[in-house]
Amino acid sequence: MAKVSVLNMAGENVGEMDINDNVFGIEMNQYAVHEVVKNYLANQRQGTQSAKTRSEVRGGGRKPFRQKGTGRARQGSTVAPNHVGGGVVFAPKPRDYRYSISKKLKRLAMKSVLTSKVVEKEIIILEDLIMEAPKTKEMVKMLSTLKAEKKALIVMGHRDENIIKSAANIPGVTTTLVTTMNVYEIINHNSFIITKDAVHKIEEVYA
Repeated sequence: MAKVSVLNMAGENVGEMDINDNVFGIEMNQYAVHEVVKNYLANQRQGTQSAKTRSEVRGGGRKPFRQKGTGRARQGSTVAPNHVGGGVVFAPKPRDYRYSISKKLKRLAMKSVLTSKVVEKEIIILEDLIMEAPKTKEMVKMLSTLKAEKKALIVMGHRDENIIKSAANIPGVTTTLVTTMNVYEIINHNSFIITKDAVHKIEEVYA
């Protein structure tokens, strides 16, 4: 098992902890990560885009001018796609972009990105994360101390409203739970801040 330093909220090293190689030390699979991210982004799409075809555009009942003798190209309707204000040829219509992938692939992708955070030294394990009240200033101070001012993902073992509210107004900072975190969020943040309690819960689920 690999050893990772454990810090307190002041950024001081308070010890080390062993992390499970079956979760944080596997051989990374880029294909799995790519497929899961693609699936996540597809599932986020609303699919509400819509444009009118020539049969839905108002007008066009009458031939705009006679067939021959005008010197112009023949036209049968003003709602044809080649007319301004006409219909769209292959008009997009509301559709569902969601599709499913296997749980095995999702687990492999999650373990791959968790491993990448350890390899790239972007994981910060906190002994505990406690705030008596919602304080954005305190959260900013902690992130600065941990050198995680850029995009940071804070993973908690259990829901804590004080932590969530403290980070809510800080650009680039996201809070999540072990049960709701996803591969895209982990990749999309530079720092992966997690409590010891949350690490144990991740190992219970993915080991």
